[in-house]
Amino acid sequence: MLRLVADAVGLAEVLADVRINAVCLGPGMGLDEAAAELVKVALETSRLRIKPGAAQGLRLVLDADALTLIARDVGLFALLHDGCVLTPHAGEFARLFPDIAEKLAEPAVKGPAYSKVDATREAAARAGCVVLYKGADTVIAAPDGRCSINAAVYERAAPWLATAGSGDVLAGFITGLLARGFQPMQAAETAAWLHVECARSFGPGLIAEDLAEELPKVLRALGV
Repeated sequence: MLRLVADAVGLAEVLADVRINAVCLGPGMGLDEAAAELVKVALETSRLRIKPGAAQGLRLVLDADALTLIARDVGLFALLHDGCVLTPHAGEFARLFPDIAEKLAEPAVKGPAYSKVDATREAAARAGCVVLYKGADTVIAAPDGRCSINAAVYERAAPWLATAGSGDVLAGFITGLLARGFQPMQAAETAAWLHVECARSFGPGLIAEDLAEELPKVLRALGV
């Protein structure tokens, strides 16, 4: 079922339906004031409908334009909570966490260099939610310090995954798993793994739409 949401008031009406337990915001949203209001309403409603650590309520996946809007507005950033998942690529990460990104770019003067794992864990702790930092070495971190790496390298390399819209599909995978009752960290980890497996299953030449269409085949191969 499709429902047109014309503005923030319309979104609030949709999200009042407690059967809706997961929402993705950002892809194709735009960066105007109306888009910022949509993000604000979603975050405020989600905070009201979710209890910390609960397996119910309204969870949010924030991607693409939603991340840029949050980076511009400290008020929106302050509304983030542990029911959210942020899915930035390197540029979006730098906008959201400029000081952390700067540390990541600096060479090590003494001891081990500040790593992408360090950066993602610090970002998750600051935001108070799961952060999935995309890349060939996607790093996923939770506010409590848990962290994992989903590396699409060596035998799992899938360079053709770097195609327009691929990240939007990943955000959709995470949202679908949240809707099925997965916790944010588990949903992000599982979706990142499935994302690469779908790309590997399809092979070179894919476009973003192929990833979602490949998912049933990958799940059947897993016996799911």
